Parts: sequence; C-alpha cells; structure tokens
Amino acid sequence: MFEMRPYDNRRNHLGYYNPFRELENFEKDFFTNGFDIFSGNPAGFKTDIKDTGDAYVLEADMPGFDKKDIHLDINGNYLTVSAERRSECEQRDKDHNYVRRERSYGSYSRSFDISSVDTDGIKAKYENGVLTLTMPKKPEITGGTKRLEIE
Repeated sequence: MFEMRPYDNRRNHLGYYNPFRELENFEKDFFTNGFDIFSGNPAGFKTDIKDTGDAYVLEADMPGFDKKDIHLDINGNYLTVSAERRSECEQRDKDHNYVRRERSYGSYSRSFDISSVDTDGIKAKYENGVLTLTMPKKPEITGGTKRLEIE
C-alpha cells in the first residue's frame, strides 16, 4: 500500500492533458513563495508527517486559528484538514477614511491519503498553534498462502 502522502486536488486533473500545466504550477509556486499574491496570506499551512512504526503523526502549523475554526473531515480514503480565519485590525482618521486597514480572511484546506490508517483510532489535539494528529496504522495483511478445500 502507498504510504501516507498529501493529496493535492488542483493537480489531479484526469479530464484532459496539458503539458504546460506543471510548468505553470512551478512558476506560480516559485514566484508566490507559498503566499497568495493578492492578499499576502499564506496559501496553505505547512505540515510534517512522521512514521513512528505503529502510527503516523501529522503536525500542522496553524497559528492564529481558534480550535472551533479547524475542521477535520474524512471522506473515503481522504482526510481533509480545513480552517477559516477571520480577523480585523483597522485604523481610521476623523473623517472615517482609512489610514491603515489590515484584514485577514481566508479559508485553508489540505487533503491527505489515509488509506493505510485505522480511522477509528485517530486522535487530534490543538495546542500553541500546532494541530497534532496521531493516526494508527491498519494491521498489515500477511502475504502467506492459504489452501482451499475442493468440494
């Protein structure tokens, strides 16, 4: 079975083949450096995945999020971690014109293939801006032989 790996839906197009798509994605990722060029906000959140032998441990940096704004959804063999941020900082002059206005709105989402994970045993914790998921592996199916009786 494939080990746990990130799933990027925007690069999984099966409908048509565009030989320049990967070059465009490379250019976009290179020049934006992981940031949304229009808002300056992070395009996603960074994750580390460790294999501890009997489980996977996923750590996602999600500073500034409230625990209630983070959602973990399992759909088939995919775990989707999504979050929405809403914060405002605004300064106005006496005529209510903007002197400085900083708003950070956005939703962030990442999906991961969890086909080798026992989904009933997943544990999640959010502490100090880091989401930690402990995901036990499914027991391995041994490749031993089995003899069938003929009736």
